[in-house]
Amino acid sequence: MPISFWVVNVLLVGGGIAAYRRLDDATGIPLLAVLATTAAWYVGDAFYNDYANNHAKLFTPETLTGAWWQVAWFVLVILLTVRPLHEKINGSLTQRKSGVLQLFKNGVGYPEIQKQLNILFSGCAAVWLILFVIALILLKAEIPYYLFPFLGYKANPWSHGRIGAGFDAFSIIAVYLQLLTSSMFGVVAALATKPRVRRLAILFVLLSWPAFVFDRTRNTMLAMVVPAVLSWVFLRLRGGMWKKTLVLLACFLVVNTWMKFIIANRSTMSITAAFKNKGLNLAEQEKVHNEGLNMFEELCWVSTFIDNGQYKVNWGQRYFAELVNPIPRGLWHGKPLIGLDYAIARGHGDAGDTAGGVNTTISTGFIGQGVVNFGRVLGPAAAAVLMSLWVVWLARLDLMVHRLGRLPLYSLGLILTFNLGRDITLITLYPFVFGALTIWWLEHYQIIKSSPETDPVSASQTKTNPQPSVESKILFARRATGGFVRRDNFQRPPK
Repeated sequence: MPISFWVVNVLLVGGGIAAYRRLDDATGIPLLAVLATTAAWYVGDAFYNDYANNHAKLFTPETLTGAWWQVAWFVLVILLTVRPLHEKINGSLTQRKSGVLQLFKNGVGYPEIQKQLNILFSGCAAVWLILFVIALILLKAEIPYYLFPFLGYKANPWSHGRIGAGFDAFSIIAVYLQLLTSSMFGVVAALATKPRVRRLAILFVLLSWPAFVFDRTRNTMLAMVVPAVLSWVFLRLRGGMWKKTLVLLACFLVVNTWMKFIIANRSTMSITAAFKNKGLNLAEQEKVHNEGLNMFEELCWVSTFIDNGQYKVNWGQRYFAELVNPIPRGLWHGKPLIGLDYAIARGHGDAGDTAGGVNTTISTGFIGQGVVNFGRVLGPAAAAVLMSLWVVWLARLDLMVHRLGRLPLYSLGLILTFNLGRDITLITLYPFVFGALTIWWLEHYQIIKSSPETDPVSASQTKTNPQPSVESKILFARRATGGFVRRDNFQRPPK
C-alpha cells in the first residue's frame, strides 16, 4: 500500500479520537458518522473487494496513490472546517451541551419529549393516511398487495421512469413522503412511553414497512429500519454497552442477510416472487458478495477518465443538477440530468430515450462527485465542506433536540449520512428534507395555536398558585440552561 493509504488511516483514527472528545458539543456524533462513512466506502473497499487482485490490476500505481491523497485531503478539510462552521452557523447554541448525549444518559421519559413524539406521530399518520386514500383510488382491488406485497406481488401506485417526465415529480414526492412517515413510525414505536401511542405506531409499522422491505432498493430500507433500531438500542434498551453491542450485531446480521437476498435475486425476478418461490436460504446468502461497496474504485475510474480525456471536469454542473432536481420536468423540460455522463463514460450507455440513454446509473462516491465537479484538488475540498455543513446541521438538531421532531429527524439524518457516501444528492436526502419541512409546519401550527394556558411555563407564571408543577420546573430549568436536567434533581410530591 502507498504511504497515502496510511496517511488516510492516521487521519481517520486521529479525527475519530478528536470527534469522540467533542461529543458534548454535538458535533462529535455526526462527525464520527461522516468519518465512519469515509472509512467504510473507501478504506473498506480496499479490504472487501480484494485490493491486490482488483484495484492494483485495474489502475496504475500513480492513479492509486493520487486517489488515496484525495481521500486524505477530503478528511483533513472536514477536520479543519467543522468547528469554525459550527461556531459561525449555530452561534449561541454552541454554548449548550449535546441533548442526544443527555438522552442517552438519562432516557427519553421527559414529558416534553413524549409530547413531541405524540404530535409527530399524529402528523405522520395523517400524511400516510392521505397517501393511502390516493393509493386506494389508484389501485382499487390491488390495495392488499400495496400493504402486504409478500402475499403475491408488489402493487405500486407511484410508478415512474428512471428519468422523470412531465409531472412524475408528484409520484416521486409521494414515495419519499411514504418513506419518511414509515421511518418516523419506527422511531416513535421505539421511543414512545405511552402504551396507546406505541401500539398505534407499531400498527403503522406493520402496514407501511413491507412496501420497502420487499423492494429492490437497499438504501431506502436502511433509511426506514436503522433509525428505529438505533433509537431503541441507545435510548430505550436497558443494560450496558455489551448488551447493546450484541443486540446491534444481531440486527446487523438480520439486515445484512436480507440485503444479500435482495442482491442475489433482484436482477432476475421481483423480491416478492423470490421470497415466495425460493424462501430465505441462509446458506446461499453467505456466498453473496455485496455490490456497490466500491467508491474508492470509482474514484480511481474518475481520475483515469480525466487523465485520458474520456471525461472532463464539469465545474459545478453536477452539483447544480442536484440542486435543481426538485423542479418538475414538466415545468423545465431541459432540466439537467444527474450523473448520466459518468455512466456513459463507464460503458453503460445505449438504453433508449426513456432511461436517459443509459442502462444503469453509477455512483461516483462523495469524493469522486467533488472531483467530477471541481477537479482533484478543489473537488475533494468542496465535497468536504458540504459534509461539514451536514455535520453542523445535525449538530443543530442535537442542540435543539427538546423541540418538536428534532430527535427523530436527527436519527434519520445519521443513517442517511452513510447513504451520502455514494453521492451527496437530494435523491438521498428527500426524506430528511420533507421531514424538516413537515416539522417546521407542525411547529409553526403549534406556535399559532399556543396560549398561556397550553404552555406549562407561561401557565405557571400566570397562576395565583406560587407552586408550579414539577413538569413546569423541569421544562423551565431546561429552557433557562439550554439543556436537560437529571430527573432525580426534582422530587415528585406524594399523591
